[in-house]
Amino acid sequence: MIPQNIPRALAIALLTSLIASLVSAATKYMSGYLSVHLIISLQYAVGLGIALPMLLRNGRGKKSFATQRPGLHLIRAITGLVSYYSFYLALVKIPLVEAQLLRNAAPLFVPLVIFLAVGIKIPKARYLPLAIGFIGVLIVLRPASGGAGIWHLVGLCSALALAASMVSTRLLVHTESAATVVFYYFTIALLVSLPLAMLNFSSAPLKVWGIGLMSGIGLYMAMQLYTVSFRYAKPSIIAPISYFGVIFAGFWGWLFWQQVPDTATYIGVIFVVCGAIITMWLPEDSKA
Repeated sequence: MIPQNIPRALAIALLTSLIASLVSAATKYMSGYLSVHLIISLQYAVGLGIALPMLLRNGRGKKSFATQRPGLHLIRAITGLVSYYSFYLALVKIPLVEAQLLRNAAPLFVPLVIFLAVGIKIPKARYLPLAIGFIGVLIVLRPASGGAGIWHLVGLCSALALAASMVSTRLLVHTESAATVVFYYFTIALLVSLPLAMLNFSSAPLKVWGIGLMSGIGLYMAMQLYTVSFRYAKPSIIAPISYFGVIFAGFWGWLFWQQVPDTATYIGVIFVVCGAIITMWLPEDSKA
């Protein structure tokens, strides 16, 4: 097993959040021209076109595709696909920063998924930063004032599916290379999403297809970095860093759509970022 390297894992996770936020912004733009089904399949097709050569370059031939855990690859791919589908559907209906914040609430579900999947309880010290992050989510959504709607709940479903994807990825990298994990993810997700994309195909300006190509490359990069990060740290350590993606999303929302967050959103973002920072400073024996 590769020893933990927390600083490296956190740096990789932060870069992943930045790239993923750019992909989200591109997706929101493309949704004005293409269906969510088509966008997802396009991005996965591009990602697979990169992942396959990367897997074959190690010179192992057919052995490159060998896996000890096909069932776990299937779980990882399906949960990842469900996460992206629900996130993209919410993204079309609600502001970018809110959709990103809901997706990045995945750390709140990681302890539950870990417990259900492998029966490991998270140390109590881990719940403080998660609780702070959850308070931040509530401040932004303001459910008591009717701020949360059906599409916010869809966005929250994305977080639950992402948490399951995080845990399954961590389990996979114990025995599989990052290239193998990413290849099977893109292959399975593309096969599942392609029929819906074909049924919802539509034309779009050349610029939109170019953005789709770049977003597919970005998605591959994010997935590769995301997978590698779990080789150096556990999901409960990495997951809160995804909160920083909210800051990036807020900036893109302001830059491209003039979506200026209100005071409550700023306060909520501060809470979720504080939760992530506390996670970094927890003693090593408190990290599960």
